[in-house]
Amino acid sequence: MATTTHIADRTPGPKRAPASSHGPLVIRRRRSARGRRSATLTVLTGLVLVYTLLPLVWLAINATKTQEGLLDSFGLWFADDFALFDNIGATFAYNDGIFARWLLNTLLYVIAGAGGATMLATLGGYGLAKFDFPGKKAVFAVVIGAVAVPGTALAVPTFLMFSNLGLTDTPWAVIIPTLVSPFGLYLMWTFATDAVPREILEAARVDGAGEFRTFFGISLPLLAPGIVTVLLFNVVGTWNNYFLPLIMLKDPDWYPLTIGLKAWNQQAATTGGEAVFNLVITGSLLTIVPLIAAFLLLQRYWQSGLAAGSVKE
Repeated sequence: MATTTHIADRTPGPKRAPASSHGPLVIRRRRSARGRRSATLTVLTGLVLVYTLLPLVWLAINATKTQEGLLDSFGLWFADDFALFDNIGATFAYNDGIFARWLLNTLLYVIAGAGGATMLATLGGYGLAKFDFPGKKAVFAVVIGAVAVPGTALAVPTFLMFSNLGLTDTPWAVIIPTLVSPFGLYLMWTFATDAVPREILEAARVDGAGEFRTFFGISLPLLAPGIVTVLLFNVVGTWNNYFLPLIMLKDPDWYPLTIGLKAWNQQAATTGGEAVFNLVITGSLLTIVPLIAAFLLLQRYWQSGLAAGSVKE
């Protein structure tokens, strides 16, 4: 029996790592380190959340105050009177209902400008990603260079060009420049490269499908997450566009919300002007509601298309 035991002990087999007396201590240290990192990230996330939500909270609270309540109460707490609905009604009724006209103008610029920019970026990005042609590298360099150029640097040349064409002080002066979105084009280019497998396109072409049918029937559903992302970027950029309408438009009837609210805010500084800070704040609150709704409604398209374009090898 002793001999058998001795032979079994010397039989070759997988070696076990020697037990370490420091094992539990190492595990506890790793867990504590992870806990410290999580606590730090939690604190930083909380600070960013407060920094992001504090202006919105201030806006929502002060939209419930009258003109006198704004001056007599603390900014981050409610006044004695709740005048939110009165302020909303006064905002739409003030100056013959010009706020509703500004809202419709903004919707026009967003639908025509941001929608058109998204469509052009989708078509251009898909073509650059899936078709080869001479000068493709030069186009890539131009797109990257256009992304690096800020829009304010092109505002004055754009104004001079549209002035020579006689298009200033018209909606076209805001819509046409908005159609060009270098960042959206680059984003769709990079997204379409991986989201639409070439194997699927080749199979569709072998089956006799044309390029338009292949694009609308096969590629477009796969590009949906990227299209929604580019659309949101363009919508936010156009909705909050300030500098371009400022230099292009003089007629208040064509103002977007950004320029119109700024004009109301500046009334108090003019001779004989009426201070309507409560209407400016209420109008600002109404301005961000469509953006919040757009993000909430389109969020599910992001989540449903996170794995779009993946190819199983």
